[in-house]
Amino acid sequence: MIERILTVGGFTLVSRITGFVRDIILAAVLGAGPAADAFFVALRLPNHFRAIFAEGAFNAAFVPSYARIREQQGAGGAQIFADRVFTLLLISQIVLLAIALVFTPQVIDVLAPGLSDDPERYPLAVTLTRITFPYLLLITLVTLYGGMLNALHRFAAAAAAPIFLNVAIVMALAVAWWFPTPGHAAAWGVLASGVMQYLLLAGDTRRAGIFPVLRKPRLDVDVRKFFRALGPATVGSGGVQLALFADTIIASFLPAGAISALYYADRIDQLPIGVIGIAAGTVVLPEMSRHLALGNADAALHAQNRAVELTLLLSIPCVVAFFVVPDIIMRGLFVRGAFTAGDALSAARTLSAYAVGLLPFVLIRSVVAAFYARGDTATPVKAALIAAAVNIALKVALMGPLAQVGLALATSLGAWINFGLVVWFARRAGYGGIDARLQHSLARLVVAGFILAAVLLLVRFPLLTYTGTWRFFREETVLAAVVLVGAVTYGICVGTLLGRGWFRAFRQGATG
Repeated sequence: MIERILTVGGFTLVSRITGFVRDIILAAVLGAGPAADAFFVALRLPNHFRAIFAEGAFNAAFVPSYARIREQQGAGGAQIFADRVFTLLLISQIVLLAIALVFTPQVIDVLAPGLSDDPERYPLAVTLTRITFPYLLLITLVTLYGGMLNALHRFAAAAAAPIFLNVAIVMALAVAWWFPTPGHAAAWGVLASGVMQYLLLAGDTRRAGIFPVLRKPRLDVDVRKFFRALGPATVGSGGVQLALFADTIIASFLPAGAISALYYADRIDQLPIGVIGIAAGTVVLPEMSRHLALGNADAALHAQNRAVELTLLLSIPCVVAFFVVPDIIMRGLFVRGAFTAGDALSAARTLSAYAVGLLPFVLIRSVVAAFYARGDTATPVKAALIAAAVNIALKVALMGPLAQVGLALATSLGAWINFGLVVWFARRAGYGGIDARLQHSLARLVVAGFILAAVLLLVRFPLLTYTGTWRFFREETVLAAVVLVGAVTYGICVGTLLGRGWFRAFRQGATG
């Protein structure tokens, strides 16, 4: 299992690195002003719907169902099921796309009402959203293909697909003078990336012999069971995305630059969430589904514990860095061109607030897999909706005194509530538990995290002082030095506290 997690995580890491290149270029070209705000609204809207209807709810319901049908009915039964789901999914997405294109101004009025009185941002946001929204149709089909491939333990193509989003936007910005504004160029890059991702995943499903085709929809037992799981999962994903919608809505009332600060901080925060948390959750779900279909609950729990263990190992240093040196991270990555030191400071404060909730964000996918693998998508909905309600209430309360930092902090507190409730529900149902090895690892990883924080605090001031008079590459050098010192420190701490035997046992246990 660990090799598959590292495969997904490796491609996701490449995606995040190319994403940073994309964001560096976006920051230099668009900055953090009105044009950037309009583009990020246009990018967020299809992404929110994608998270609700595609990656969030759909994967939670489809992957366990598809894996179970393949185990019990063979490849033929699974293909018929996938064909019927594909047909229904395609019809629903075409209808949604048509509605969105016709009523785009009304959608912007609802989801970013603060832009309606802005003569510069509002018309640009409407135009760019109409360009980006077809991306949702393409990426939904990509998600279906990816779910089918994941059930066959073919993870590479789906993990690599997001790289095309970054490459396409960079290529579009490279010829931005062909477009009315750089925002138009970036929006067309988003749409082009959807086409590229579709072709990649469609090709891989054809090679695997599982490419779905149009088939007359029929609500047989398997399809009805899928929709019974999809309904609660959609409600749950909708609750989470409602809280993220609230960020866009509330930030649209804040001064120009707030939406952009949220975007850049979230992009950094999403690095460990995507590379570690989502990678582990993507692999552990079909793994647990397979074990449970064979009646081996102990093996499923073991797989879940090892996924959590690896997630903690890799994410704790990110939490520390986002707390201790967020300003160094933001300046080193983004201060150039139209992106100023003031923009970096605003984004750094937002990143530190996101760091409060990083651990529950990276762990939640592995924890809810205990429910999804059993076909139970309803229970996590309860936790998600309660957390979303608290999250939105906190956003309203904190937006005044803390602006976009308050929105990020509310998101983090909501993540802890969601995670705590899911863990409680799992323990009550007898689905999960922390084994002795995970308890041993957790205590020592926390100690390593505190040592890392102390070292970064000690080296911060000398580094900034030593490079204070540099005219070129100061921020990049400081960031590189911090990364190097942090990596060496954490590596030594983990190696000393856990020992070689732990790593050998972990690798053997995770692959067994």
